[in-house]
Amino acid sequence: MSDNALLLQLAIATPLLSALVISLGLPKRFATKLASVAFIWPALIAVWLWTKFPAADGATYQFVSNTNTGLQAFGISLKLGLNGVSLPLFALAAIVGLAAGLYALRSGAERLKVYLTLLLVMQAGLLGTFASIDIFFFYFFHELALIPTFIMVGIWGGRDRNYAAMKMTIYLTAGAMLSLLGLIAIYTKSGAESFDLLTLKAELAAHPLTFTAQKYIFGLLMFGFGTLVSLWPLHTWAPLGYGAAPSSAAMLHAGVLKKFGLYGLIQIALPLLPIGAASWAWTLALLAAIGNVLVIGFVTMAQRDLKQMLGYSSVMHMGYCFLGIATLSVVGTGGVVLLMVAHGLSVALLFLLATSVHHRTHTFDMTEMGGLAQKTPVLAAFFVAATMASVGLPGFANFWGELTVFVSLWNFSPWITAAAIAGVVISAIYGLRAAARVFFGPHSEQLNVVLAKHPAVDLAWSEKLPALVLLVALLAIGFWPKSVSTAANAALSAPAAVTAQR
Repeated sequence: MSDNALLLQLAIATPLLSALVISLGLPKRFATKLASVAFIWPALIAVWLWTKFPAADGATYQFVSNTNTGLQAFGISLKLGLNGVSLPLFALAAIVGLAAGLYALRSGAERLKVYLTLLLVMQAGLLGTFASIDIFFFYFFHELALIPTFIMVGIWGGRDRNYAAMKMTIYLTAGAMLSLLGLIAIYTKSGAESFDLLTLKAELAAHPLTFTAQKYIFGLLMFGFGTLVSLWPLHTWAPLGYGAAPSSAAMLHAGVLKKFGLYGLIQIALPLLPIGAASWAWTLALLAAIGNVLVIGFVTMAQRDLKQMLGYSSVMHMGYCFLGIATLSVVGTGGVVLLMVAHGLSVALLFLLATSVHHRTHTFDMTEMGGLAQKTPVLAAFFVAATMASVGLPGFANFWGELTVFVSLWNFSPWITAAAIAGVVISAIYGLRAAARVFFGPHSEQLNVVLAKHPAVDLAWSEKLPALVLLVALLAIGFWPKSVSTAANAALSAPAAVTAQR
């Protein structure tokens, strides 16, 4: 096994083992130090592997390691590796995990050791999800990351946390079960007797599925993964869940875990079921354009609660990702990979900053804020920058993702493209209006009362550092999008493994 393959394993194992050690009763001061190392180490490994990845050969898995799980008879093995699609998402999980972890360490959360333990398990699950070549472990690691989310919302969540946790559990469990049915159907219909994605591609290339099988299996995956990503109208868990979730959990779930479904469609469903994907393309495009972009866009404009607005905004921006997938093109799906990374960074930054705003105003109601930039200019600068990134301003990573999706979408349907571009105007309206209401103009009467008792101070370094990590990553990809797109395009340009057998 190569040194880099070992590093890939260590990136996943470190937070998981650290969570185990902390849970066994490690004193708090040592637990926080161990957790710091466990959050930093995967980020360093991810950056190192990114520099060592041969971008021009993105279709080939690199740093491959195969661990005997004792389940070989069932075609299951813990096979890890990264290709041009999984590499940027693995790095996203590491970077957002670092920011969320740094923020959690200084959050002052009750039962901090338990909080950090759950966050580390979530981090390990996310890294394992995007590094798994075996689709059984792709699914297993997702569930490993999902369970801490429910617990963290239920214990440390805010308003309506019990209802939010229950609704998230119902929707996300249903979506996960549909997805599992689709994955099992691929395994059984392929005859490969293996969950190894590379083996499945080779077997299905030699013995393709029928058109009917592809159509129904892709439908299972589209609605299963779609529920996990908040495809309209199966989206209602997301704004409520993110509004109730503690900051670090919201950062990791909205920023990274939500990309599981999109990643599954791109990495598994599209190459294995291309004719099935084509049969569902228009359905997916209409649900995304009308539902996610336009309907949810207008709902987002009507929000007065800052965190709820960010939750609905996240649902809306997933519409662009679904539209890119619906184009069934390399340009469109490549744009989705860029947009997934960009959205993950920007929405994590916005949730972090929204909590910082709450700490100073003691409310998420934007009508009770105003003029906060006078007291917290650094916080205002970060928030405006994150808002501009979310809107898609040139210079940030989001711009390239949205632009490539729109370019590919024009060849699919000019009318759908018009609806998608209208979404940019909608997002600019609610984003800029939120920045204006929170940071500019006069203080509201309610805020004056709060500031008289609790004078606002600007961001401390415990808040600046994780925010800087995310903002620097957004700008780095914004000025050098080829750092993501070259390897992703190489992977996506590889011929589809399957054609339909009629």
